[in-house]
Amino acid sequence: MATGKVRHGRSKGPVVAVTGAATGAGRLLAARLAEREEIRKVVAIDDHRGDVPNVTWRVVDIRDPLLSNRLSDVDVIVNLDVLRSPDVDPRERRTHNVRGAQTVVTAAAAARVRRVVLVTSAMVYGAGPGNETPLAEDAPLLAEANSSIAGDYLEIEELAVGAPLTHPGLEVTVVRPAALVGPAVDTVITRHFEAPRLLSVKGSTPGWQFCHIEDLAGALELVVVEDLPGPIGVGCEGWLGQEEVAEITGKRSIELPAALTFGMAQRLHRLGMTPAPATDLHYVAYPWVVDCARLRAAGWKPVYDNATALRVMIEESAGRHAVVGRRVGGKEATMATAAGATVAAIGAAAAIRRARKRRR
Repeated sequence: MATGKVRHGRSKGPVVAVTGAATGAGRLLAARLAEREEIRKVVAIDDHRGDVPNVTWRVVDIRDPLLSNRLSDVDVIVNLDVLRSPDVDPRERRTHNVRGAQTVVTAAAAARVRRVVLVTSAMVYGAGPGNETPLAEDAPLLAEANSSIAGDYLEIEELAVGAPLTHPGLEVTVVRPAALVGPAVDTVITRHFEAPRLLSVKGSTPGWQFCHIEDLAGALELVVVEDLPGPIGVGCEGWLGQEEVAEITGKRSIELPAALTFGMAQRLHRLGMTPAPATDLHYVAYPWVVDCARLRAAGWKPVYDNATALRVMIEESAGRHAVVGRRVGGKEATMATAAGATVAAIGAAAAIRRARKRRR
């Protein structure tokens, strides 16, 4: 175990633990907090050691029931150890995400940690044609409780609501970022922008809002230092329309009726041909823009705007190709004239194959 140095004058500050500290937003947050005079010590937790200096590394799986033994000196813990990739088996992903959050909360309570910060997503609000733009942070959570990543987030949110009742004295703050962007970020949203063309649903008016992981780390830093209450939305200011997205990405859109798009997407998912359920397509068809009122009131401003964040996403995805959320080779992607057309074509082909089997 390597111990970070505790600088003079920090004896009265809190000890903050960050899970998922070896990569992504967790790594960025641990590094930021290590530079803050208000923070006495940073405990970096992950299943492998990372490269953040001046922190105390504790290598442990967040699902380990013995996690509480590693939190004896911790005042605040921020959970950023979340699996998001569409390639992860849904059951494995849910086990990691939900059981991990449960273990973090239970271990924190056992170790008398004062506060837990759980990072979910603005996806919990759901995406629908009737959504206000932007959504208030205290808007109802209308995402579907299914096997999607949004379903994971909903379960974590339920845990956050019940934790203070189960563990009196424990504070739980929920932070909900918009669509994440940054190095190694792989989600159903980033896969959408790897497609040859961008799917749009007839009659819909999507509003695109992003959150760079550097801005997420900066927001979490403020949440910890200023002890901000939740729920807290995090994202770029405003949103982009479909025309702006097309101009920035240089990709044309293909418009299909909602019934065809979602119906065929669900059939493909049931056949195991796509990694995500049809409800995930709602998040690329309809708006789910969140207002970041609490952070704004605290003086926080994102470094990235939506256009810059989208350009970062396009640069990060260069050379990768996805069709209906599944990664494919370049030749296969070229053959697919559009993501939506592929949904319809493959879905129709699957239906024909099933019909032929029934006739035999």
